Amino acid sequence: MFGRAPRLDDRSFRLLIVGTGLCWSIAFPVIALFYQLELYGDGAMFSYAVAVRDVWAFHWHNISGRTSVFLLTLLPAEALVRITNSPSAGIIAYGVLFYISPLMGLAVTYVADRSPGRIIFVYACGSTALLCPLIFGFPTEMWLAHAMFWPTLALSHYAKTTHTGALLVLTAWLLLAFTHEAALVLLLAIAVTLAPRGVWSATFVRATISLLIVAILAAAAKIILPPDDYYAGAFLRAALGFFDLEIFRVEVVLVLLGAIIAYGAILMLLSIWLPRWACIWALVISLGLLFTHWLYLDHSVHASSRYYLRTALVVVTPLLGALAALAALTREGIVPNRLARLRQTLILPRGRTLCALASIFLVVTLIHAMETGKFVASWVDYRDAIAMLAMSNNSDPALGDPRFVSAERISPALAPLSWFSTIPYLSIILSNFSPNRLIIDPAGNYFWLSCGTATRNKDAQLVVPVQTRELVRVYSCLHR
Repeated sequence: MFGRAPRLDDRSFRLLIVGTGLCWSIAFPVIALFYQLELYGDGAMFSYAVAVRDVWAFHWHNISGRTSVFLLTLLPAEALVRITNSPSAGIIAYGVLFYISPLMGLAVTYVADRSPGRIIFVYACGSTALLCPLIFGFPTEMWLAHAMFWPTLALSHYAKTTHTGALLVLTAWLLLAFTHEAALVLLLAIAVTLAPRGVWSATFVRATISLLIVAILAAAAKIILPPDDYYAGAFLRAALGFFDLEIFRVEVVLVLLGAIIAYGAILMLLSIWLPRWACIWALVISLGLLFTHWLYLDHSVHASSRYYLRTALVVVTPLLGALAALAALTREGIVPNRLARLRQTLILPRGRTLCALASIFLVVTLIHAMETGKFVASWVDYRDAIAMLAMSNNSDPALGDPRFVSAERISPALAPLSWFSTIPYLSIILSNFSPNRLIIDPAGNYFWLSCGTATRNKDAQLVVPVQTRELVRVYSCLHR
C-alpha cells in the first residue's frame, strides 16, 4: 500500500481495507433499519420531531452550524410525512438517509479521487472501518462530517481548476462545514494538505477562498439564528467537554489499545524464534486472548459512550486524511524524495510489516463487530422493555402526572442503554404513537421542548394523536 512491499501483498492489503470499509458501510444502514437504531439516543427525539413535522422548531434552529444534517436527512424525511401522512415512513426515511451516508461518501470519493491508485479512496475505506463503528448507532452529526470529509478531500485535490470545479469544491466545503462546528478542524486539515502543491496554486487558492466564505457564513448563521437561552448554556457545557480526555476512558477504547499493544508485544517476542510465521501466530494468540476476555471477563456494553467518542473522529480523521494526501503527493512526485524515504522508514521499516498491519486491522475489525453485536442485542432488550412499560398501567404521579411512569422500573441491567432526555419520545414511537404511559427518567435534567413550542405543536393538525402530543405538552410545560 505504501511502496516497496511485494505486489501481491500490497494488492491484498488494499483489497482487505477497501472490502472491509465497503462491508461496514453497507452493514450500517441494514443493521440500523432492522433494529430501529434511528431511535437510539437523541434519535428518538429527532424521529418524533419528524413524525410531528416540526424538526426545525423542536431543535434545529438552535444548531444552525449543523444545517447540512437537517437539509440532507431530516427535512426530506419530514417532507415525506407531509406527503404520505405516515409518521413511520418519515422515521424510516430519516434512518435510511442518515445511516447510508458513509456508503454515499465512499461512492463520491471513488468518483472524485484521481490520485495514483485511488489512494484517498483506500484511506477513506480504512477510516470508515476503523472509526465509524465507534459511534455507529448514536445519531451524532459527526457521522455525516466523517462521510463528507473524504469526498471533500478528494475534490479539493483533484477537481478541475475550472469554474465548475471551484463550485464543486465550495459546495463540498459548505456541506462539510455545516455538519458540525468541529468540522472546522477537518477543513483546516484539508487546507494544510494542499499547501505542498504551492500556496499560489489554483487548488490552494480556491481552498483558501472557500475557507473564507465558510467562516463568514458560519459567523452569520450564529448571529442571524442564535440558539435559545436554554440551549445556549447546554451547548457551551458540551463544547467545553468535547475534548475531555475522560471521554476515552471507556471499555471499548481500553480493549482496542490493549489488543494492539498485546499484538505488538507478542509479535516482537515471536519474531525472535519464528520470524517467518511470527505475524500469523501473533494474530492467532491475540484472537485467543480476545475471546477469553469476552467469554470470562467482559460485562460491558458500548452504548451511551458512542456519543462521546465522536471526539475520536475529530482527532483521528484529519490525521488519516493527512496520511492519505501525503501518500498521493508522494506518488505524484510533489513531496520531496527525502520526505518519502522518511515516511517509508517510519511506516514500512522492513520485513512483513504489511502482514502485521493487516493483522492489527483484522483485530480491530473483530472488536468492532463484537461490540456492535453486544450493543444491538442489548438495544433490542431495552427497546422491548420500553415498549412494554409504555403500554402498561403502571403509574408514578410524583413525576407530575398520573399518565407518567418512571424509567427506573426498567431493569438496572439495561441502564447503559438509557439516554434520559429522549426516553419520553422513544416510549411514544415504540407504542405506535399511542402510549398508555409516558416514560420519564426522574434524574433527567435536560428538556428539549419549551412549553410554547410543545403547545403550538399540540394544537396543530397532525396524524400523530392529539392525546399523545398533549402528554408531551404537559411534560414540557412542567419543566420549561
